[in-house]
Amino acid sequence: MGPGNRPLDLEWLEDFLALAETGNFSRAAEARAIAQPAFSRHIRALEDWVGVELFDRSAHPAALTPAGLRFLPLLEGVLANLEAARIKARAAHDLAAASLRFAATHVLSLTFFPRWLVGMEARLRLGPIQTMSDSSQACEDLMLQRRVQFVLCHGHADVPGRLDEAQYPMLRLADDMLLPVSAPDPAGAAGAPLHALGQQGAVPGLTYSEASGLGRIMRARMRGVLAEGADSAAPGGVAVVFTAHHAVLLKTMAQEGRGVAWLPQSLIADELRAGTLVAAGDGRWNVPVQIRLYRQRAEMSPVAESLWALSILQAGQAVV
Repeated sequence: MGPGNRPLDLEWLEDFLALAETGNFSRAAEARAIAQPAFSRHIRALEDWVGVELFDRSAHPAALTPAGLRFLPLLEGVLANLEAARIKARAAHDLAAASLRFAATHVLSLTFFPRWLVGMEARLRLGPIQTMSDSSQACEDLMLQRRVQFVLCHGHADVPGRLDEAQYPMLRLADDMLLPVSAPDPAGAAGAPLHALGQQGAVPGLTYSEASGLGRIMRARMRGVLAEGADSAAPGGVAVVFTAHHAVLLKTMAQEGRGVAWLPQSLIADELRAGTLVAAGDGRWNVPVQIRLYRQRAEMSPVAESLWALSILQAGQAVV
C-alpha cells in the first residue's frame, strides 16, 4: 500500500521500466502491448502511489525526474528479487513434489527404516527423501493431513489404529515382537531378571503413553495386567510406575533397573546378547506385532508409486 492506503499494481512497475528505457510514451505502450491512453494512466497512477512525479513530460524524450532516477535502481532490485523468489518457490515446490515423504515412529526410524530404505535404493532411484520421526499418533496426523506419502509404524491385527479405520492401504513389511525385559538381578543366577513377571506381588512396569501405537497395542492385549500404581495392581500383575512414548527411553529405564518394559525385539537384540537386558517372563508374555507401511489413498508421484509397487513385490503379499 502507498499513500492514502492505495493498492499498487505490479503492471505499473513494468510500465515504468519500459518508459524509462524508451523515453517515449507511444513506443513504451507498444512494447507493453497496451493502448497509449491506458499506459499513460498507469504511469500517472504509479506516480500518485509514490506521491511524486517520476517523469518530466516537458522534456523530449520524457526524462526521469530526480525522484525517478532514485526510484529506478531500487525498483529494478525489487523486481529482480521478486523474480528470484518466484523461481525459488517453484523450485521448492517441484522438489517437494518429487520427494518421498515418510513419517516413521521413533523406534522404527532408528532400527528398521534405515536398512529397509537401503534395500529400496538398491532397486530404485528414489531422489530426495524427507523423513519425520515422531509418535504413532503424530505420524497418523501427518498422513491424515496429507503431509506425508507413507507412514512406517508397528501394528496389530486385533488393535486397529486410525489409519486402519480410515481404510488407508497397508502392507506388512516384517514381523516384530514385544518382549518383556528387565535388568538382570546382580544377586541372582545368570540371566535371572531383577523384576520377574508372574510373581505373587505386582512388578513395576514401564509403559507407553497414549500417543504411542505400541501403547495402544499393549493396553488392548494386556488388559487386566497393567494397572496404574501398585495399589490397583492385581497380584502377579504390573503396576505402572513410568510412562513415555519413546521406546528408547523405556529401554534405558529398564536397563537402570526401574522395572519391566515390553520392548520391540528389533530394538533390543544387542542388549539381549550382551545380557544388559534379560527376559522378565516366558513366551506367554510376548506380544507379536507387525511392522507396517501405510500409503496415501490418492494417486501419488511416480517415484512414490514405484516404491509402493516394489514394496508389495518384496513383501510377497496382498495389500490390505
